[in-house]
Amino acid sequence: FGNGDIQSMARIALAQFANNVGLSDLGDGLYAKSIASGDPMIINPEADLSTGVVSGALEMSNVDLAEEFTQMITAQRGFQANAKVITTADTILDELIRLKR
Repeated sequence: FGNGDIQSMARIALAQFANNVGLSDLGDGLYAKSIASGDPMIINPEADLSTGVVSGALEMSNVDLAEEFTQMITAQRGFQANAKVITTADTILDELIRLKR
């Protein structure tokens, strides 16, 4: 809120499965229970302080696209510069060979 007050608007249910690998992959980071995963066990984060949700945090497997694009552009520019150096060196060598004849 604009005055700095924080109010709870909803609760997110946390669930744990006996076999996380058995979850059915629905794509886009979504999973569903399956026979292999077993039934979900709902966790109360207020009772179990080792569990919780961190607002705004990324999973370890997620990628910061801005950082990756920056690194890709930097690598591409380096590749272009190296290609230009090789082309220039080739041109100079061709000219030297032509002058020697």
